[in-house]
Amino acid sequence: MRDITLRALDVLAAADVLAAEDTRNTAHLLSHHGISANRLIAVHQHNERGAADKVIALLQAGQSVAYVSDAGTPAVSDPGALLVQAVRKAGQRVVPVPGANAALAALSAAGLNEPHFLFYGFLPNRSSARRAVLQSLALYPFTLVFYEAPHRIVECVEDLCSVLGGERQIVLAREISKLFETIHACTLHDAESWLKSDTNRQRGEFVVLISGALPQTGLSVDTLDTLTKLLDELPLKQAVQLAAKITGASRNELYQRALQIAKPD
Repeated sequence: MRDITLRALDVLAAADVLAAEDTRNTAHLLSHHGISANRLIAVHQHNERGAADKVIALLQAGQSVAYVSDAGTPAVSDPGALLVQAVRKAGQRVVPVPGANAALAALSAAGLNEPHFLFYGFLPNRSSARRAVLQSLALYPFTLVFYEAPHRIVECVEDLCSVLGGERQIVLAREISKLFETIHACTLHDAESWLKSDTNRQRGEFVVLISGALPQTGLSVDTLDTLTKLLDELPLKQAVQLAAKITGASRNELYQRALQIAKPD
């Protein structure tokens, strides 16, 4: 409740209408901070397109509308992007109000010192699709940042270990800024047993951070990226030949790396 900014409170108090992902949750937030909750309308993932028309009509009538999502930043792995898109298309102004963010908070406490990070958000629900995505990210030398739900965290960690290898570092940041906040760092090899040793460790919303890949060949990141994308579309031999032609890299080196990508350790 107290992670909200002074500016956000000012906006919520001053707006003519408050659009909320869940009006009950937002009413609780407003009550805690002494703000009237009698101007609420619902805008969530199931009605976002239709509700956008209502918001646009309010804006065109000269009213101000503030949008609040439940437990995150609007449009960042949360509803809001369709609303923003429609409002901007209608020629109305959209003003971001910065606030607390679980991914950045977890990153600041993770102790992973790569200079770059890649925020992916939620991975696919199904293991096969999740592994395919992880395979496409496996070569990046950046800290990888994901969100994950409690009922999928164990199987997600299993797939991370299988695709990326057990030696990479993982930081499991659970319930950031809440009562049972936990930040645990270990190798991917040890992460599953840590989660299973106490079922309480599997509860709550997770930010999962993975250390970046170590360079395995003399191939550049751009070359490896090109090779990975080609392997998604073409047989291995054709992908290697085309990657060599596009990048000028050694065909033999590309071939050896392609074998590793196709059949991860």
